Amino acid sequence: MLQSSLPRRALFTAGGAVAGSIALTAVPAAASGTRPETPRAALHALLDGNRRFVAGRAHHPRQGPDRIREIAAGQDPFAVILGCADSRVAPELLFDQGIGDLFDNRVAGNLVDDLLLGSIEYAVEEFAPPLLLVLGHERCGAVSATLNAIRTGTSAPGHIAALVEALRPILTPYADAPDGVELGVRANIRAQAEALLAQSAIIREAVEHGKTAVVGARYDLDTGLVTTINRYA
Repeated sequence: MLQSSLPRRALFTAGGAVAGSIALTAVPAAASGTRPETPRAALHALLDGNRRFVAGRAHHPRQGPDRIREIAAGQDPFAVILGCADSRVAPELLFDQGIGDLFDNRVAGNLVDDLLLGSIEYAVEEFAPPLLLVLGHERCGAVSATLNAIRTGTSAPGHIAALVEALRPILTPYADAPDGVELGVRANIRAQAEALLAQSAIIREAVEHGKTAVVGARYDLDTGLVTTINRYA
């Protein structure tokens, strides 16, 4: 672990190796329009956008040339998304948000590992987003593949096996259930939300001080609707 007498934020802004390599800077909230500043407001903004998306009345906000120029010098996302890499679950589209609004982290099975956790911790430290959303989805392929491997006693090919092994402890209780995939999707959302808190002192501190909330949610592939299933605040 890095040890420094500097405040954590200074590690990212004082011109050190981390700041130089990542090259991300914050932009004042006033420069990016009206930014939700509480967990409740941030979640409300996402769910409102999702309802517009589902109804076919998406606004497609903050997506034009003016927005590109506005945030070219820095970003100030109001929500961090931990989502699945599935091509049908694109956060900016399904939440009807604009460029620079969301800090996306996407991997099959919306799994927390050290690299992804570092990315999320960076966002929490640098941008103080009021919301961290763990977004799973209906009929997740990573969940299905893991349950299949458990049921058949087979191994997944290549590096897919790493995903299966990471999900195995979470999904084993649902291997014989008729609706195992759906139960597994929901269990995995809860497990990954809990992992963010269990594995990151940075995230826990932000939650304990009321600066952010960790929320789990499920995306319905058939309807496009997002529903929340748990909240840690």
